[in-house]
Amino acid sequence: MFAALVGDETDGRYSAAVREVDDADLPEGDVTVEVEWSTVNYKDALAIANGRPVLRSFPMVPGIDFAGTVVESSSPEWNLGDAVVHNGWGVGEDRWGGLAQRARVDGSWLVAVPDGWSTRDAMVAGTAGYTAALAVVALERHGVDLQAGPVLVTGASGGVGSFAVMLLAALGVEVLAGSSTPEASDYLTGLGASEIVDSRELGADVRPLGSQRWNAAVDNVGGSVLAGVISATRYGGAIAACGNAGGMDLPTSVLPFILRGVSLLGIESVRMPRPDRIEAWTLLAERISRDRLAEVSHEVGLAGAVETATRLLANQITGRVVVDVRA
Repeated sequence: MFAALVGDETDGRYSAAVREVDDADLPEGDVTVEVEWSTVNYKDALAIANGRPVLRSFPMVPGIDFAGTVVESSSPEWNLGDAVVHNGWGVGEDRWGGLAQRARVDGSWLVAVPDGWSTRDAMVAGTAGYTAALAVVALERHGVDLQAGPVLVTGASGGVGSFAVMLLAALGVEVLAGSSTPEASDYLTGLGASEIVDSRELGADVRPLGSQRWNAAVDNVGGSVLAGVISATRYGGAIAACGNAGGMDLPTSVLPFILRGVSLLGIESVRMPRPDRIEAWTLLAERISRDRLAEVSHEVGLAGAVETATRLLANQITGRVVVDVRA
């Protein structure tokens, strides 16, 4: 038996609570991991607070991330005692996830915890850091010269945004941090942002073509904010889009694309092939120190994940919350 945060429905009413579950309830897979750390992403918060549509069936353990130690393996890729990290692949949505003391998955979904990092470090980054790294890599692969001008990060005080700011600043890039939370200014400049941009202005009265303000962007908001970002991107620039907290509509026009050659790059992290995952994790470990990881995180126990989800959805959390599932 082990402890897990379980979301369940009874007579159409949803609730999430910590309870004891049996190893036999774990899904099929060739690797079993003794989970040490998980985290609460925006998707996890939606799952914990609301259940559907993130959780596809019940009972379900949420948590798209986890890091821990291999305790059982029939996979040739992993041995007992290996430190591993997991992101995505439907875990925490349609199969039991990481907010539990044990998880069982397909070994091909796992990545080794980067050299020099602990399992806690890996979860401070989690899907947020990994997605931010994918966005930066995508801009570089597209040929964007990140040193040629400022790069905007929207939703900068959130998980993905925080890591995008840190990573770009560590690469020597001039970073503009887009945020609708004035009290986050000191936090964002501390991460390396050189200027704060009011996200509310980005999404207000969006023109098909606005003044050219940034060379590239990492957008975590979507909706009218993304439309404003596109409108103000310089000639030949690109935007890596990886969020929809501000809505799924995109009220823009073709003009930035056909008159300025702006490119919109979609970032999908859930089923990204392993070589791309390893590249992203390697970039994170090379550029972000463990001291920095400690500065942008705090931890809660497994039961604290429920309150964390509520606060995250209310935009009351800055930085990253890691969940010690053993506590």
